[in-house]
Amino acid sequence: MRVSSLALVAASCAVLAPTAYSAPRAEPAVREGLLEVWREGDVSAAAVLARVRDCAPVSKGRYRSDAGAPATIPVCGTEEAVFWKADLDIDCDGRPGPHCNARTDPHFSDATAYPQSDGSPLDAESLPYIVVPVPSSLWDHRAHGVDGGAVAAVIHGDRVQYAVVGDTGPHDLIGEASYATARALGIHPDPHGGGTDSDVTYIVFKGSRVKPIEDHAGAVLIGERLARQFVRGGEVS
Repeated sequence: MRVSSLALVAASCAVLAPTAYSAPRAEPAVREGLLEVWREGDVSAAAVLARVRDCAPVSKGRYRSDAGAPATIPVCGTEEAVFWKADLDIDCDGRPGPHCNARTDPHFSDATAYPQSDGSPLDAESLPYIVVPVPSSLWDHRAHGVDGGAVAAVIHGDRVQYAVVGDTGPHDLIGEASYATARALGIHPDPHGGGTDSDVTYIVFKGSRVKPIEDHAGAVLIGERLARQFVRGGEVS
């Protein structure tokens, strides 16, 4: 959480409900096999970005990328998703580890807004998650079908990383994701001096949700499904 100073699934789950999504646990061998099938037809970054070229703002104003920066970033929306284009600051909050702790990150917090299913904080080092601003008069993510565990496609260059909404940040700042998200996108994940200043697109699918929130394989499966539908303009594949 940045301060202002700065499946997996059984065959019966092949068709996902349009509003609430759940990813039951599966044996690792089965999960690996399912993910291999999905990897063969991954939705490209270019195809997803083509759907977010134009912005219909849903926020009542614009966000800053960092404290003191100009407010230039709107949250945009379509029928299926909300999205924004920003920088990526490293969120290391949650369970302490060798890379994310009070020594490596001067703003470290051992809590995340949305905990794991067992009540413990998320693990920023291993779980790809993104940060959304706390609800305010500027924008309330909950009013757009976005809450903890919602599935996001995070894009940088030609890479697409599926993640969950896992933490909240300041009401006027946007553009932050976990150590694991940055690393997967090829962005330097160091909480002190890492991240990137621009060219990251965050797309959060309305009404989506992974249960349990820490099931990254579930986020990948659901995200791939929803990204395919998003690219096709809402047409279910």
